[in-house]
Amino acid sequence: MTLWRSLFVAASLLAAPLSLAHAQTPQTVKARNVVLVHGAWADGSSWSEVIPILQAAGLNVTAVQNPLSSLADSVEATRRALAEQDGPTVLVAHSWGGTVISQIGTDPKVTGLVYIAARAPDANEDFVALSKQFPTGPARAGIVERDGYTKLSEDAFLKHFANGVKPERARELYAVQWPTAASIFASRTTEAAWHAKPSWYAVSKNDDTINPDLERFLAKRMNATTVELDAGHLSLVSHPKEVANLILEAAGYPRS
Repeated sequence: MTLWRSLFVAASLLAAPLSLAHAQTPQTVKARNVVLVHGAWADGSSWSEVIPILQAAGLNVTAVQNPLSSLADSVEATRRALAEQDGPTVLVAHSWGGTVISQIGTDPKVTGLVYIAARAPDANEDFVALSKQFPTGPARAGIVERDGYTKLSEDAFLKHFANGVKPERARELYAVQWPTAASIFASRTTEAAWHAKPSWYAVSKNDDTINPDLERFLAKRMNATTVELDAGHLSLVSHPKEVANLILEAAGYPRS
């Protein structure tokens, strides 16, 4: 067993069950806004089931169209979205988007960070090396690269990236899959905002893209308020109410 895995297992034995584990009691500031950052092989429409729930609660919601061309480009797109917000804002990310919010989440407007089956790198961390301490999800076997950009094959996308999503919705998401620069996965942040901001994490127990034990490790490391969902990687699509409720909690609003 690797060192990372050994440390994770030891910590898990001492911890309470994560079905709804409040690892911290953050001083929640009521937010006016939510900014959503999608991950690799997706676009802003991946949040379309979550957005109406947040809007119905009275929040102003912005979904970033993350360019996925470089970490710098994605950070800049998110920075522009944050600049447009008036008042306290919760920053939310799915998958690779967690790298972006970890970098930019120190912005004074940001009152909380929410990670949905997301990466959460430490500053200057080799996240690829960290990920290799856990079994690789089968979705990654379907990565196809061309001219420096990657996509997932249709078979990998439907069976593994979108496992648990209704087939017709999964096919829609495959159709809008955004090409993702191969270089972004090894990009390192210079900040880790979760050290300074209250954080929440939704683990996907059936994730075939990011190993669920890696997600649990990340959630524990950041001392996040954590929920576990019976979902695949796209829990924001298959379990929008549960995901929205975690965001509402981070924003200081009642659950829907």
